[in-house]
Amino acid sequence: MILASLALVCGCSLEEYPYGFYSENNFYKTAADAESATNYIYDAINYIEYSRAIVFLGDMNTDAMTPKGDATASTKELDGWKMATFNTNTTLYNFYKYSFITINRANSVIANVPGMNLDESLKNRYVGEAYFMRAYSYFCLAKNFGCVPIHLKPTRTLEETTVAPAESLDQMWNRIFADLDEAVSRMPVYNVPQTGRTDKVAALALQAKAYLYLASAKENGVPRYKDMTFSVEEYYQKSLAAAAQVVDGSQTTYHFDDDLMGIYDVEKSNGPEHIFIMSMDRTGTSEGQYSKISKMYIPYISGGTVYLKQGETDVLIKTHDGWSEYQTAIAFYNSFETGDLRHDWLFCDKVYDAAGNVTASYPGNKLSYPFCRKFIDPDFVGDKTSTKPMLIRYSDIALVYAEAAGPTAKAYELVNYIRNRAGLAPLAAGMTKENFRKAVQQERIYELAFEGDYCYDLRRLNKLHTDITEAKGQGWTAEDMVFYPIPSLETDLNPYYK
Repeated sequence: MILASLALVCGCSLEEYPYGFYSENNFYKTAADAESATNYIYDAINYIEYSRAIVFLGDMNTDAMTPKGDATASTKELDGWKMATFNTNTTLYNFYKYSFITINRANSVIANVPGMNLDESLKNRYVGEAYFMRAYSYFCLAKNFGCVPIHLKPTRTLEETTVAPAESLDQMWNRIFADLDEAVSRMPVYNVPQTGRTDKVAALALQAKAYLYLASAKENGVPRYKDMTFSVEEYYQKSLAAAAQVVDGSQTTYHFDDDLMGIYDVEKSNGPEHIFIMSMDRTGTSEGQYSKISKMYIPYISGGTVYLKQGETDVLIKTHDGWSEYQTAIAFYNSFETGDLRHDWLFCDKVYDAAGNVTASYPGNKLSYPFCRKFIDPDFVGDKTSTKPMLIRYSDIALVYAEAAGPTAKAYELVNYIRNRAGLAPLAAGMTKENFRKAVQQERIYELAFEGDYCYDLRRLNKLHTDITEAKGQGWTAEDMVFYPIPSLETDLNPYYK
């Protein structure tokens, strides 16, 4: 029996094959299946490794934010632009990985839902959302890594995981624009913003951002982008045309929120500013379903509940203290214009007890830095909150419109609304296009602070190597910093990178 068993073992292959790919054969039968598959696409970006990377890649690596002293190695590498280790940086790898998980889930919907026996409007909506999420993921990948593999079909076998990267940035970005065209043509405009879901306005908004990104990058001579084949002025006009459909009043679902604090009210995630916002709720059973984002911004204070004042009022709301992960850089905090309510109301230099007595303050009294309070949930349950990253906001697209348009009456109107809401005077009239665009770009820094845009704005304006202290101190050039390297776990396994 022993000899027979040995013979059997020797006759079998011991080579393992991974069987982690799901089967779609018994799925995609009902409308509920189609909706579940679409929700499943969005679920991938809620993973903490992705949602936290939004800040690590958009703000932590700039001079606006700094990590705590005992932050993880990956965080310190990103903050310090330690580029020798970027190809093995875990944050970059996780961002890359979950972007492709999102793409694969989107590809499954694109491949399967059109053949289902469903109402055509539902089909178009779900497939449009899938095209949007594929475009959004490739938009994020292209900004960070440049040319990456383009998957247009669901990956069902190990062999299908390795495909060639895009041959050029033109091919990479044209894929994004083609997907957004599909999304715009298929998606409706919601009557009310839907937390965690996207519609036609989101697709137009992303079109506007993408065209502006390329136009400004080429115009400012960013390496690799300056060699692309499109016309700068044509892409500014394409950005303007898409942004106009968001801000010209033809749709009324999304608009400015006249209450600055209301934008960040955790109970108003379907507010008029929120074109695309993640879906997380304190009732979830695991992180990703619920959020701990507020813990990242708030300093460790006392281990218990503290209270914050609401704007100019004496109204107090409670919050937990935090982990001091996303620390405000003091030079950035001090760079706001005097009287800017985005400084005075959206950063906290004092915390209180329930009776309104100051229990800690910055500087010097138990508060190590003035912290961003855009992400606060007064109804937190332990560490579980409903705070959500805001991925595309109406004010962002208003500023995109203004930058693409230059100093038109409409552009001035949009920028001045944002400044007036923040308690500031209007921009000076009669600016040149160059100076107006610079003013709009400056406005973006403060309006969108800690929402994941700052580093990308510096990159497209060719300022990463001049405006980030850590990079400048190490002598990095624009060419050095234009893209992160493709993670080594990908390049080691993909023969197309050899």
